Amino acid sequence: MTEMPGRLESLSRTPRWLGPVYVAPSAVVLGEVILGEEVSLWPHTVLRADLNRIVVGRGTNLQDCCVLHLSEDRPCEVGSHVTVGHGAILHACRVEDECLIGMRATVLDGAVIGSQSIVGAGAVVKEGFQVPPGSLVVGVPARVVRSLTETERAGLRARALEYIELARAHAARGYLQLWNPPPVPLPSVA
Repeated sequence: MTEMPGRLESLSRTPRWLGPVYVAPSAVVLGEVILGEEVSLWPHTVLRADLNRIVVGRGTNLQDCCVLHLSEDRPCEVGSHVTVGHGAILHACRVEDECLIGMRATVLDGAVIGSQSIVGAGAVVKEGFQVPPGSLVVGVPARVVRSLTETERAGLRARALEYIELARAHAARGYLQLWNPPPVPLPSVA
């Protein structure tokens, strides 16, 4: 099989993190992945950016066995303070800030999950589906069933902050690795 020029260009790029991140030893981070400060990657999570890029915002937690992938024409973008539950799949989609993606939920290509929304456990968000901010989405295929209350919306950020504390505690005990960003060389002064 002949490889198309540039097709796997993202594989030649290395992951970058913009501050300390917490990573389980069994997590896989491959290609052009950009992680915000205090992201946590729990056991067996896979971020495979072989055809495009993956961007994960500050304070987001990707729990055990999550998979993030993309397509040649669409990256996978996850906002800040997002909680992605065990076994969820995010494929070439965008999840905005302060969302909860339930366990084993799937979000497909081109879908957008508006900020402060919840995708219920096991839901399948079909290609190109647009979820308005502050929505509860459930089912197969997923549908918006109601708006979240102010209390529910506030709880989304609180849950992500709890996971930052949990990641710190696990890192202190050696269960998660603490990755600090590589030092940036200072410009030489003549």
